[in-house]
Amino acid sequence: MTTPHPDPLTLDVIELIGAVVARYHEEYDRAAADHALTGAQARVLSLLSVDPMPMRKVARTLKCEPSNITGIVDRLELRGLVERRPDPADRRVKLAAPTEEGHRTARQLRDALGFAREPLAELSEEERTVLRDLLRRMLGTQREA
Repeated sequence: MTTPHPDPLTLDVIELIGAVVARYHEEYDRAAADHALTGAQARVLSLLSVDPMPMRKVARTLKCEPSNITGIVDRLELRGLVERRPDPADRRVKLAAPTEEGHRTARQLRDALGFAREPLAELSEEERTVLRDLLRRMLGTQREA
């Protein structure tokens, strides 16, 4: 039994999706290196600068193991960029949150990004909506807008 080969259009779309992801990560990694951070550390710091959160939520958001996030947060904490503090809603839970220096670094990281900061900048709102809906459909995660 032979496996059908994707048509040229499908191959082109798959290649372009891969190129977008690669360009995003390459640019993020370059900006991170300018601050002596790994790409993963920069992504965690950027995420926390938007919303301090428990490390389990960071792991879920970034789709990685909680133990990996613990190590990343430990290293960010040693650099003085992140701190652990009690969650005001549940004092048994610790939140990872950026320090002032962490906020400053996250801002500098974001400012250093071009494409990775706004990869959809060249698309209209209508085009972004269509793209979002198509990606949700591809992933089987359709939901009401």
